[in-house]
Amino acid sequence: MKSLATAFALAALALPIAAHGADDPVIGTWWNKDKTAHITIEPCGESVCGKISWMKEPNLEDGTPKRDINNDDESLRDRTILGLQIIGGFEKEEAGKWDDGDIYNPQDGNTYSSNLAINEDGTLAVEGCVLFLCRQQIWVPVTQ
Repeated sequence: MKSLATAFALAALALPIAAHGADDPVIGTWWNKDKTAHITIEPCGESVCGKISWMKEPNLEDGTPKRDINNDDESLRDRTILGLQIIGGFEKEEAGKWDDGDIYNPQDGNTYSSNLAINEDGTLAVEGCVLFLCRQQIWVPVTQ
């Protein structure tokens, strides 16, 4: 009986964390700028995380899955690109605006400081920065 009460208490504590950001407009599945992949952004503790959930070409010509071969960390180069978490560590500023996160680019193996913000038209502005040099991409919801 004591373990059941403990389980309920732990579940009750987990609910606010799981619900944090669940109704935020960044939550959902987005086309990348080239429309070659979907990135699904979900609540992740007190933050949001995003992973590559679909790719137009997930495999090499020989049929094997594309891997994270450009990663600086040799121990991570065998990870498949499909399913790879590329977004995380953000702090919520307000609904639809997340700052101080990171975005990983498997095409060059680099991780960039990142910010996410919903535009008035419902698109997602994704900013990646190195030092003071920033570039922005606009992602559209998969429904568009």
